[in-house]
Amino acid sequence: MKSALVTGANKGIGLEVATLLAQQGFFVYLGSRSLASGEAAVQQLKASGLANVEAIRLDVTSAASIEAARAAIGAKAPVLDVLVNNAGISGGMAQSALHDTPAQYRAVFETNVFGVVGVTQAFLDLLQQSPQPRIVNVSSAMASLTLYADLDSENFAHRYPVYQASKTALNMYTLNLAHALRHTPFKVNAVCPGYTKTDFTGHQGTSTVQQAGQRIVKYALLGPDGPTGKYFSEEYFPAPATCPW
Repeated sequence: MKSALVTGANKGIGLEVATLLAQQGFFVYLGSRSLASGEAAVQQLKASGLANVEAIRLDVTSAASIEAARAAIGAKAPVLDVLVNNAGISGGMAQSALHDTPAQYRAVFETNVFGVVGVTQAFLDLLQQSPQPRIVNVSSAMASLTLYADLDSENFAHRYPVYQASKTALNMYTLNLAHALRHTPFKVNAVCPGYTKTDFTGHQGTSTVQQAGQRIVKYALLGPDGPTGKYFSEEYFPAPATCPW
């Protein structure tokens, strides 16, 4: 049975991704900062008939927690086929390039960037044992430099400098990771789930959790000829070739 780790999987998009992967026959580890929340999510999935799931305590901002999660999963399985780096924070809805402090940037980057780097590097050896390893980094259309370079566009009037900077950095990490692994079976991509109705957005948005989960899982299930080192934002750019970083 193939295996997958989804970070921030106790609710919202992460839980939906875990559900879809479990339905595809993966054994799914639900990474959750709170083990109690993760176990509650697992019970929810098991009640729906999905037994191939397990909660793993994983705080992506803690090196010790990442190391413990790697040890726990490694003791159960010598291979990890899919890693979905979903855990993320917004940094709050009131953001301004004039007033956001370095401390605010550091706090968001700890989860959205450094956490992804830490988890990815910790689990890389298990992923390398898979014949078709896949890494999906959950990004955002708000990270696009191309879109937000239009300073007068009413479509992009709402700006969140701290959050956007973290996701733009995540996109660059994705590109460089894909480049480093380009001569291997790895497929490494960044995916925007869309403006999704979850706790993260105050349950506002234009996409459902189900739609968001499907967008992400599509790239976790890529075949050998699938793309790598790409950014996909299907809600905003249905044609991937035109999707700007």
